[in-house]
Amino acid sequence: MSITVLYFASLRDAAGCSSEQWPLPESLASLYEQLRARHGFPLSASRLRVAIDGDFADWASPLRDGCEVAFIPPVSGG
Repeated sequence: MSITVLYFASLRDAAGCSSEQWPLPESLASLYEQLRARHGFPLSASRLRVAIDGDFADWASPLRDGCEVAFIPPVSGG
């Protein structure tokens, strides 16, 4: 069982890719901590928005096999 993780902006730069497959984790928080350790993400989870299958979600939302998770850092533009 696995999920697809999507990265945007600074997280994409740090990961060196825009997406990757990952084993189904027990929670979004544990997933982000595993990814943060692997890729050296500087942002804490409290600074991110998270989406599941294209819809913004709460960090307590359950995950299921095959879902798509996006971590969205704060962005600024001009």
